[in-house]
Amino acid sequence: MRDSAAQQSGEIKNSQGDYALIERAIDLLRSRATSPPTLQELASQIGLSPSQLQKLFSRWAGISPKRFLQVQSLSYGRSLLRRSMDVLGTSLDLGLSSPGRLHDLFVTLEAVSPGEFQRQGEGLEIRHGFHETPLGRCLIGVTARGICSLEFPADEPDLQAVQRLAKNWPKARLVRSVGDTGLVISRIFANGARGPTPFHLLVRGTNFQVQVWRALLRIPAGHLVSYARVAQWAGYPSAHRATGTAVGQNPISILIPCHRVLRGDGHIGGYRWGVSRKLACLAWEQRESETPA
Repeated sequence: MRDSAAQQSGEIKNSQGDYALIERAIDLLRSRATSPPTLQELASQIGLSPSQLQKLFSRWAGISPKRFLQVQSLSYGRSLLRRSMDVLGTSLDLGLSSPGRLHDLFVTLEAVSPGEFQRQGEGLEIRHGFHETPLGRCLIGVTARGICSLEFPADEPDLQAVQRLAKNWPKARLVRSVGDTGLVISRIFANGARGPTPFHLLVRGTNFQVQVWRALLRIPAGHLVSYARVAQWAGYPSAHRATGTAVGQNPISILIPCHRVLRGDGHIGGYRWGVSRKLACLAWEQRESETPA
């Protein structure tokens, strides 16, 4: 078990340093969407050889550059939307067991009560810390009742990100605790966030937002759904635009998988932490969901 844990920790540390190059590659691919570069061209533009680029992707997520190129394509989005509906549609619509059940087993979501919502986090202690991850630098907030925040503030000042956390829980007591939060981050990004102990999430939102966030938990890794489908699962089938807004307000990235939602036409759509990171999330998850091409 120690050897396995050490190997996972080493993989996470390696992939942290790789993310900046991965994001550059994604940005280049997005700028060349109509005429994708060859492997040689892509490697050259980010200062690597083709073999180094191959090793980069293998080290970062265990996928090939070819698979990575496919993830960002419109045809890939459309095909995965269709495939996901074939697998998920009937069972989820009927409330039966589905591939999403696996996600239920390792992520549980609790919403604060109406009274607690009004108290704005009074009496709650939130331990927080910044950490490097395979998807870039993040800020996480953890309470005795579960994870309450996980975001990717990118290049903004640390103080601004912490102030945003404080604004979401105005009367909570914030305590910097990198040691405690680092243990949680290691679990999230080791082996796709699976483990014997489930992650507990604590969210503060309106009834509508909470219903949308619960609907997002029904999407298993390796599957994509449309905003319209999320609206249907949340119980508001005609509220597509409001659902999209609620998806974008998701306070706990990755564990509440808002990155698995695309526009109905297969386009990537928006993402609170940037479209490039959304594509990176989808590519990184391929290690768990399908055999690399």
